[in-house]
Order: sequence, then C-alpha cells, then structure tokens
Amino acid sequence: MTVLTTTSPSFSNNGTIPAHHTCDHKDISPALTWTGIPESIKSLVFIIDDPDPAAPKMTWVPCMLYNIPPNTFGLAEDITENDLPIKTLQGLNDWQRTGYGGPCPPIGNHRYFHKLYALSNVLQGLQQPTKTILKKAMHGHILPMLNSLDATSVGFNQLDPNHNVQNPKIH
Repeated sequence: MTVLTTTSPSFSNNGTIPAHHTCDHKDISPALTWTGIPESIKSLVFIIDDPDPAAPKMTWVPCMLYNIPPNTFGLAEDITENDLPIKTLQGLNDWQRTGYGGPCPPIGNHRYFHKLYALSNVLQGLQQPTKTILKKAMHGHILPMLNSLDATSVGFNQLDPNHNVQNPKIH
C-alpha cells in the first residue's frame, strides 16, 4: 500500500497556522504539497475540516476541492480559482461560498485538518457540492492508503482578541 503524505511549507504539522492565512489578516490559502500519489488514481479530493466549532456535533468546512488531477503535487499559496489545476472543481464551504475561507474561530483554539483523498474515479455531475454530497459521491471510490493520518496535516488557530470581525459566523 502507498503512504500518502500532505505537508505545508506555511506551517508545521500540529503547528500554528500563520495569521495571514486567517480572517485576522489576509485570509489567503496556505501552500500545500503532497507525495505518495498511487499510479492507479483518477483524481484527488482536498478538504479542510475544523472539528472544534462552537456548534455541537458539527464540523466546520472552510475549503473543498475535487477532481484534482493525479499529476498535481500541491497547491500554491493564495491560489485563486483561475490558478487551480485544470479540471479541478470547488465545493461549497461553510461560509456558503467556494474558495478558501481561512480559520476564524469565535472562541478557543481550533484544529484544522487538511485532508487529501485519492479516488479511483473522477466525480461527475456535482455542482458546488456540500461536504455531505461530496463525501457521498466519494463513497466506494477512496483508495486505501497505508495510514490515512499520513494524508492529513493539522494546524491550530485562535482568533486574535483584538480582531473585530463584522458579523462573524459561529463555527
């Protein structure tokens, strides 16, 4: 089995996500790289999860990309829709828009899991899906990896107490 690994030059695994990637500052996406892509895959899916939202039993999703071509080995910092790899599509995040919505926890320290999935197919017929719809479409097509945790980078963030967010979302 293959070991799929994600890393970010912007922050170390289990480290603090720099402020310029958060709502406290520029809110730009971090650079990401990955290795260990199996030759048999047809596409990649990338999802960021915050399992520590203020609302109980909810996971906040700041970003989702799918149908990433298998010959892609990362994403540049501050990537825009026009700069995404060809045929890469975006899901609807919990900010109710596509694209990256960086960490903006209303209280406490939050974890942000940057997850990469290798799929045996290209997902068809999805139009800016939510995470629930995307995960349902992925079901049965995720290729097994040696250790699924190796495909996850974790970053931490706390809201700057001096930051004044206009109408912050509770997550």
